[in-house]
Amino acid sequence: MSASSNMNWDRRNVLRAAMGLAAAGGLAACGSNTGRGGGSGSGENLVQYFHAYGEAGVEQAVKRYAKDYKGANVTTQWITGSNFEQKLFAALLTKNAPDVFEFHPQIQLIKSGQVADLTDIIEPVKDDFNQADIKSHTVDGKIYGVRMIDDPQFFFYRPSMFEKAGVEVPKTLEELIEAAAKLKTSKVKGAYLGNDLTPVQHNLIWSAGADTLTADNKPAFNTDAVADGLKQLRGLFTSGDLLLGAPADWWDPSAFTQGLTAMQWCGMWAMPVMQKALGDDIGIFPFPKVGSAGKESVYNGGWSMFVNAKGKNVEAAKEYVKWLWIDQKKYQEDFATSYGFHIPPRTSLAQSATKLKSGLPAEGVKLFNEFGHFDNIGWTQAMIAAINDVMANSVRKNGDPKAQLAAAEKKVNTELKKLFG
Repeated sequence: MSASSNMNWDRRNVLRAAMGLAAAGGLAACGSNTGRGGGSGSGENLVQYFHAYGEAGVEQAVKRYAKDYKGANVTTQWITGSNFEQKLFAALLTKNAPDVFEFHPQIQLIKSGQVADLTDIIEPVKDDFNQADIKSHTVDGKIYGVRMIDDPQFFFYRPSMFEKAGVEVPKTLEELIEAAAKLKTSKVKGAYLGNDLTPVQHNLIWSAGADTLTADNKPAFNTDAVADGLKQLRGLFTSGDLLLGAPADWWDPSAFTQGLTAMQWCGMWAMPVMQKALGDDIGIFPFPKVGSAGKESVYNGGWSMFVNAKGKNVEAAKEYVKWLWIDQKKYQEDFATSYGFHIPPRTSLAQSATKLKSGLPAEGVKLFNEFGHFDNIGWTQAMIAAINDVMANSVRKNGDPKAQLAAAEKKVNTELKKLFG
């Protein structure tokens, strides 16, 4: 699900650990109001943190779920603004820390003992979860966090514009660049990849036949094919065919729905808004193949629920997470399909969800299953920042791609040594 429409920020990467927990200590806590109490349950008082989703009705749904829980008094802190992760991490260092919070799988939270082991509540239903989601939350055989939604990302395009320009759906990066040139008019740009192009940086790696890390946690992105892809993106960036400086960033569909671009990289969450604005004049395709050894790719993002292992009510918090995100399938489907489209991480729900069985959502599920890549729990924010620098210096500033990739590899190796020795 997207962030609020008035926030001009990357809804996924900025919410990863942009700072270590220790560094968060200097930030102010989230105010003196702990938000505890006032629920409809009995027993312990629990607080859960959510970032402010942009889709109408999400906040009300989350609070409705919590109200229906009778095992504890659950209060929701709905965190607005562009600095959810700072507020979360600052709060985790105080006595007012949330008992439950949404975030992304991140190995630092596990190594610091900040998040609780949830293996015991997930194990009985583990086989009904997408196994890639289980893997992305597992360290040393223990599962930390319950996946709530999977959010595939791909290119959206206007079939009517493609037909008018005589353009076929691109299968390679070269074809994407050629299509952007043909689709550009005096009023419409050919493509939009986000205001700084970083939303597609991992797809560029995967589509070039490379990866972020190997199975034994070694850098795997510094290849000639990735470097060639960066050169091609540099050409697109300077061509005049790319939309730059859009009013809202890539996660918001407004550039596409307002006709500013013929193609936009965005997430499945935006489909209902796009369909309301454009009807059936919408298609999707994965990030195209880069080089001869590459393969098309889809980035599978999403959100997960964690329990604060340093909280006062760990067992009560685990019971609540189990109740909502494991036992209550009707709420899980509602959360995934009623406020934007997302894929439930539960296999049984993904197969039965009516809204995902036909049309564009079904095509999104198909691309998710065929081309999807999930987060690597060992790929940290510092490593993401290193690749951000590669995009900035080689695509936006015309630096040598191989030199930039080598510099990033050095930074990533430093981080890997900190994590794994």
